[in-house]
This record gives sequence, structure tokens and C-alpha cells, in this order.
Amino acid sequence: MRMYFRELKAGIKSLLIWTVVIAFLIIVAVGKFAAFEGNPESLAILDTIPPQLLDALSMRAFNLTTLEGFFGVMFVYFTLMGAMAAALWGSEAIAKEERDRTVEFTLVLPVQRKQIVTAKLLAALTNCALFVLFTWLISVLAVRSYAPSESMFDFLRLEMLAMFLIELVFLSLGTMLACASKNPRRVGSVAIGLILGFYFISILAGMHERLTWLKYMTPFGWFNASDFYRSGSFEPYALVLTGVTVVVFLFMAYAAYDRRDLYI
Repeated sequence: MRMYFRELKAGIKSLLIWTVVIAFLIIVAVGKFAAFEGNPESLAILDTIPPQLLDALSMRAFNLTTLEGFFGVMFVYFTLMGAMAAALWGSEAIAKEERDRTVEFTLVLPVQRKQIVTAKLLAALTNCALFVLFTWLISVLAVRSYAPSESMFDFLRLEMLAMFLIELVFLSLGTMLACASKNPRRVGSVAIGLILGFYFISILAGMHERLTWLKYMTPFGWFNASDFYRSGSFEPYALVLTGVTVVVFLFMAYAAYDRRDLYI
């Protein structure tokens, strides 16, 4: 527990930075919503965007003159930021010990390697949960002046849950990369590169019917805002794939960290 609280304290600054960034994004976006609210003519700007790109970004699946539609389009920004933050928290917690040459001190503590990984993982998981809660709270406060309906709050709850599940996937991915990598300085950049790659795959999956199968290869495709907006729930395969992916990544992380020689 002492290591857990130490990691939480060390991650406060990063959590605050990410929270400020997403708060700024939400406030600016909700401010722009005023131009769309009850004004269908403002959607004419979408006619200048290629239809394939609109489909890929789910912009034709939502009515941007409503709060639900506007936040449906905002979902991609929530998940991208959540994925990046989670991957960095997971990877940095492990990699910084080798990068900063403090791993030798950690290893002489009367704890097993798997306990070290667990403490750091729980601290990163706490950051992920807090980041989602802050995003949720800021969103609710930002839309109060527009008298949001109950359906808006229901949809926002689903978005936040999807954001957290995507965070779990990339938290476990970042942790696995850090535990397996022999080059701790590159772990963060590799994690971000993979996230952008997965996001690009999700865009391709939405651009043509023949590429729809690609959505099963990326967490961004498992949780599509337009899908759970219409159904009011997640697809069962999305929950199964999330659970299996997280378990596999964490198993690989523990196995790799327990066996490899650490850079002292």
C-alpha cells in the first residue's frame, strides 16, 4: 500500500494536466455548440466534407443540433485522450524505474516483482478512474445551461463507461510494453504510436462496407458511439474482447517483468 500511495502522489501532476486539457476541450466544444443548437442551417458546412470521412467519424449518425448528437461526435476525442493518458500512466509507472536508475532501490525492498507491478498498476488504474469521473463531472456542469434531457445523461453515462473500458485496454497495453521492453525511453512513444494506429484502423473500418471487419481489430471500433446511442447498450462482443484483451496483456506483462533482466 505504501508503494501504491507513492505512485498516486507521483502521478498527481500528470492527472491534473490531463484534466485541465480535457476540461478546456469540453468548455470550448460546448461553447461552439451554441452555433448549432436549433439551427439546422449551420450544418451546411458538413456538405463540404467527403461523405466517407463523415461516416468514418460518425458525423452523419448524429444530429449536431442536439446535445446527444454533439457529444456523440465528441466521444472520439474523449476516447483518444483517455487511451493516451492510460497508456502513458501504465508504461511510465514501470519504465521510469529503469529510465531514472531507481529500479535497484525498488528491487531490494522485501516484495516480489509481481507486487511491484500490481501496486503501480492499481495507482495507474485509479488515475484512469479519476480522469473519467472528472470528464463526466465537467461535461455535466458544462451543459447545465442547455437544460439537458434525461436521455442526454443516459448517453453520457454510456460514453464515460466506454471511455473507461478503452482506458483499461490501453492501460494494460502500456504496462505490458513497459514490462517487456528493454528500452524504457521508447515505451511511451511506442504506446502512442500504437494508439494512433488503432484509431486509424477504426477510421478505415467506417469508410467502406467492405472494411467493416476491421472494427474487430481495434478497441475504438468495439465501442462505436453511434451504435450504443441507438441501442442504449454495448455489443456483447465488445465486452468479451475487452475482457480477453486486458487479461492477455496483463498476463504477458507479469510474465515478462518476472523473467527479464532489468536495466540498472
